[in-house]
Amino acid sequence: MATGNINVSVENIFPLIKKFLYSDHEIFLRELISNATDATLKLKHLTAIGEAKVEYGNPVIEVKIDKEKKQLIISDQGVGMTKEEVEKYINQVAFSGAEEFLEKYKDSAKDSGIIGHFGLGFYSAFMVANKVEIVTKSYKDEPAAHWVCEGTTEFTLEETEKKEHGTDIILHINEDDKEFLEKNRIEELLVKYNKFMPIPIKFGTREETLDLPEDAPEDAKPETRTVDNIINNTNPAWTKQPTDLEDKDYKDFYRELYPMQFEEPLFHIHLNVDYPFNLTGILYFPKMSQDMNIQKDKIQLYQNQVFVTDNVEGIVPEFLTMLRGVIDSPDIPLNVSRSYLQADGAVKKISSYITRKVADKLKSLFNNNREDFEKKWNDIKIVIEYGMLSEDKFFEKAKDFALYPTVDDKYFTFEEFIEKIKDNQTDKDGNKVILYASNQDAQHSYIETAKEKGYEVLLLDSPIVSHLLQKLEMGDEKVSFVRVDSDHIDNLIKKDEEKISKLNEEEKEKLKADFEKVVPKEKYTVQLEALDSNAAPLIITQPEFMRRMKEMQQTGGGGMFGMGNMPEMYNLVVNTNHSLIGEILNTKTEKKQERLIKQSLDLARLSQNLLKGEELTSFIKRSFDMIK
Repeated sequence: MATGNINVSVENIFPLIKKFLYSDHEIFLRELISNATDATLKLKHLTAIGEAKVEYGNPVIEVKIDKEKKQLIISDQGVGMTKEEVEKYINQVAFSGAEEFLEKYKDSAKDSGIIGHFGLGFYSAFMVANKVEIVTKSYKDEPAAHWVCEGTTEFTLEETEKKEHGTDIILHINEDDKEFLEKNRIEELLVKYNKFMPIPIKFGTREETLDLPEDAPEDAKPETRTVDNIINNTNPAWTKQPTDLEDKDYKDFYRELYPMQFEEPLFHIHLNVDYPFNLTGILYFPKMSQDMNIQKDKIQLYQNQVFVTDNVEGIVPEFLTMLRGVIDSPDIPLNVSRSYLQADGAVKKISSYITRKVADKLKSLFNNNREDFEKKWNDIKIVIEYGMLSEDKFFEKAKDFALYPTVDDKYFTFEEFIEKIKDNQTDKDGNKVILYASNQDAQHSYIETAKEKGYEVLLLDSPIVSHLLQKLEMGDEKVSFVRVDSDHIDNLIKKDEEKISKLNEEEKEKLKADFEKVVPKEKYTVQLEALDSNAAPLIITQPEFMRRMKEMQQTGGGGMFGMGNMPEMYNLVVNTNHSLIGEILNTKTEKKQERLIKQSLDLARLSQNLLKGEELTSFIKRSFDMIK
């Protein structure tokens, strides 16, 4: 029997491993399964090139619990190790056998799928075990080896008996980590981290019900049999070629990824590139809510089919983190725990590729079936609009497929809409004015007034619309967006004709003073306008600039400092050509005049959904009194 010291330069390496190597102790199982997978894939490669003279067969990785002995055992049927290899790979911390193997066989093993990089994965076992044993036999038909370590720098290593090649890792679980002796907990971790590993993982058995033959009697009961409980799907959809998959396969895989998601995805994007980096995956567009945060962290990152994280920030552009699906790449650099990404050139290239691929897919969907694309627009627009704001390259591509719906459910690209309105909605200064509404019900009266003029009104209701409009306007100084309720329609698109007021200057001054005595100064600025006599007597508007800046401040970024917290301010436009305004001006009784102004103001506020609570109650009571 040999004894010795593990070759490390830091005496207290084990306390460091236990506390700091991994952010979560549960990672140990993923690391040990990854090692077992590597060992199996190495054997597959060596048998394929004729170097290993053994049968590869149909190997499995088996995970077993022995609660009585407080043991968790991970067994593989891979290459195994000789006593000398145990000395080399186990007793020298951070000497990666996978890395050495890939270097030795770099030409023939390029696509072997071997996972390991750092050589520290095995030592994660000491985060949950006070003693670890390795029983291993090499495919080279040398004596088996038995290695034992109790979490210090000392170990024992001796020859032992083992019939088949492969490795058993035996963990003696700490008293504080007994959760890892529970069947449900281990199964949960296997499904979380190893659901798509390339080698079958067996965890106990299960009962399988057999189908009855067609000629079975009516009272026949189906038979059951005990079969291996295989945790994983070794050949998930993203590892296949797009030409080998049908739409049903993609939908089935979506349900496999998200078993509690009952709505089907709108469409998918299959990623498959091997130069200048290796990347595969499938991204799905689900139906989107208006809440951008609730959708995030649904994309799963894998490295050679090993789950790494569902935080893909840095790899996937932020606007696409609201999608769902899988990304798998051996070229994404990870730190020693595989849990956090290191920003470098490769990651940036991958992010750019994903952006381009998504844009190309959207353009293809738009070109091939515009009608269907329009139907899905409201379910995907938040992602596309967010992308147009945050990624300039995506913004340029999105010009070809981003849609702008009208209040009448017609859809236009930006260029199409500009072409449609250029004759009727160009003001006296040559600016093309795009009218839009953010709430079709709340702004209904303003929309109708615009439509009576023959104007088109867009319906732009996403939470980031103010930011997007700002960017679109910056691209063309002769185009401006104004919300349909931000001023009287004649002021929104100013033409050459001037309206003449029925009131002289003295009457205007008196009228303004009468209104300012009644109208709350802290909320409304009284503004006299000569409008059509059939236009509304009072119109409440909120200036486009002020409102937009407030909205931008509230949704993050943009806007002026502190503007998001400013009180709401409105313009009260008084139509000096309306008969009701003439009546208010000529009313002799101050009390009656005040009552008419209050009633007219409340009606205008009601049209803007600004009349609530006690003020609404007072308005209703006053209205009943006036019609008695």
